[in-house]
Amino acid sequence: MQTTIKSALLASAVLSAFAVAAAPARAAQPAQAADDTTVVLVHGAFADGSSWDKVIPLLQAKGVKVVSVQNPLSSLADDVAAAQRVIDAQTGKVVLVGHSWGGAVITQAGTSDKVKALVYVAAFALSEGESLASSGKGYPTPAGVPTLQEGPAGYLSLPVASYATNFAQDLPASTTKVLAATQGLFPAKNFAEPVTVAAWKNKANYFIVAGKDRMIDPGLQRDFAKKINAVTTTVQTSHVPMVSQPKQVAEVILAAVKR
Repeated sequence: MQTTIKSALLASAVLSAFAVAAAPARAAQPAQAADDTTVVLVHGAFADGSSWDKVIPLLQAKGVKVVSVQNPLSSLADDVAAAQRVIDAQTGKVVLVGHSWGGAVITQAGTSDKVKALVYVAAFALSEGESLASSGKGYPTPAGVPTLQEGPAGYLSLPVASYATNFAQDLPASTTKVLAATQGLFPAKNFAEPVTVAAWKNKANYFIVAGKDRMIDPGLQRDFAKKINAVTTTVQTSHVPMVSQPKQVAEVILAAVKR
């Protein structure tokens, strides 16, 4: 009888220990991404890496590793180099995401075999030899472009009033003031810098069209998306859908991660 009781107690103890040891492993599984894919976010002109701060936690909540590049904005070559350093540092695959000017950057920087998909967010998907200025010929001039102010050494900035009216008109004033205060200065010469390669030709592509954009004509965005044969999502937002509609932007990025 005593032997039977001792055996039962021993079996119970072993099962309890197994359950305790197994529980952390089960709990950790939802926090892991489907694979070793890193999302690399590239911000646009008149912004900085914090412009992704609404999207980043949504991706992290799904167990996705995220890195936001801080572009110097000094030239296309400098911004491409900054993105490539981050791409090279990753151990697995990369989904490269670019907003606005960041689209030109990922077009040039996204040729690495590590990059499995490109996501353009209200961005420039340029062809070889195209620049921001040349790609917009034949399209209406967006309302925000003429409001750019040129300062010393040819650096451009967007006034606070125009930020609220043209860059992020669907956000509260308290938010647009912060965005305007953290914007990076953008050299006017960057508008004429052409890309020399088009990574989208050999990648899976996604495009988010901002239907109420006043910085890049929505019609131009739609034509970019068609040209690169992108999976296209249209959101009725300002130029910054990642701030005003972060869930929709995150969903598109997650689709690229899971492909």
